[in-house]
Amino acid sequence: MEEIILVTTEAADSIKQMMDENNEQDAYLRFSVHGGGCSGLSYGMNFDHEKSDGDIEIVQHGIRFLVSKDTHTIVKGTTIGYKRQALGGGFTIDNPNAIATCGCGSSFRTKTEAGAPEQC
Repeated sequence: MEEIILVTTEAADSIKQMMDENNEQDAYLRFSVHGGGCSGLSYGMNFDHEKSDGDIEIVQHGIRFLVSKDTHTIVKGTTIGYKRQALGGGFTIDNPNAIATCGCGSSFRTKTEAGAPEQC
């Protein structure tokens, strides 16, 4: 069975560090998709303290992730990574369902979900 999301060790380490720094060790990390961005859809990640009936819970590297049942097909097979650079670093999202992304790489669209593009 294909995982909905896969989280690299580097990304998990960065998430755990953020959880510690923000005193959110008991929180879920919600991975979401919402309308917006140049290509129509954008990713979001935020801490959440409540799981709803519309959520799928995924546990990887000891971190509890939530993905909405409404968007799980859009992100199925996505890898969340973390890339370190000289002036910091950031999360990377590799979504095999994305057929187009914007130049800045923060928004996307899939074959079945276009979203509503915003001006870049």
